[in-house]
Amino acid sequence: MIVSMSTVLLLGALLGLMLRNRALGAGGATIAALFGFCLASTGAAPTINDALQSLAESLARIG
Repeated sequence: MIVSMSTVLLLGALLGLMLRNRALGAGGATIAALFGFCLASTGAAPTINDALQSLAESLARIG
């Protein structure tokens, strides 16, 4: 779990720097995909899934 969180933090920092510098290319897409993959294996995944589900349901009610 500690290695997973360290990886998520590292990839998140790299992705944040790339977004800030507007340097998103193929490398940025790879980092974003790896960040999502690693984030899905942490304890934050259920909370993120619940939040996205709630957002999708809210948008469905509006539209």
